[in-house]
Amino acid sequence: MIELKNIYKTYHSGKSNEFTALKDATLTIEDGEMVAVIGKSGAGKSTLMHILGCIDDFDKGEYFLNGEDISKVSEKRRAVIRNKEVGIVLQDFALVESYSVAENVMLPLYFSKHTGNRKAREQKAMEILKQMEMERMADKKVNKLSGGQKQRVAIARAMINEPSVLLADEPTGALDVKTSKEIMGIFKELNEKGTTVIIITHDMEVAKECGRVIEISDGCIL
Repeated sequence: MIELKNIYKTYHSGKSNEFTALKDATLTIEDGEMVAVIGKSGAGKSTLMHILGCIDDFDKGEYFLNGEDISKVSEKRRAVIRNKEVGIVLQDFALVESYSVAENVMLPLYFSKHTGNRKAREQKAMEILKQMEMERMADKKVNKLSGGQKQRVAIARAMINEPSVLLADEPTGALDVKTSKEIMGIFKELNEKGTTVIIITHDMEVAKECGRVIEISDGCIL
């Protein structure tokens, strides 16, 4: 599903604060895997996630997602990939606090074609919220939710377009131990249903829950 070949990414190139975040990064992730990417702060984990999620570009190398050469696609196509093929869950949830749970979950549908009318979108949102055990909270404002509930909403939003790969950046970093285990349980369930799951983390307990661990240090995949 995912193949990175000799990826390099440098920020502030040619300036005094030039920083190479990824160096000769090469990895392969198969369809249906559940993988943890571990490393210390500043190791290059987030840069790797941004490249995998087609959020950020890279300077050199090749990236194939489902057989498509990402380095050669237009920005318009990248936007489609981000919306349809990749689901992204962030540590700080990145939800619209003043919106309801359902409104947050439906957001990606407004950027997709063929998502039907509002009733169809609401029905789809309720189906995914039911999987997250959050359907009773559909009309509740996000700013009234706990951290664990917000993360469930963020996962529901990431999965609403049925992406083939789910990227999660430190998804348990802001949660207590009990809630973290619940959230990891959700990721496992999604993986068992066929979604490829990639979790960026510095927590070895989280990494141990995954089928494979990839370690990154100083921008290099070890």
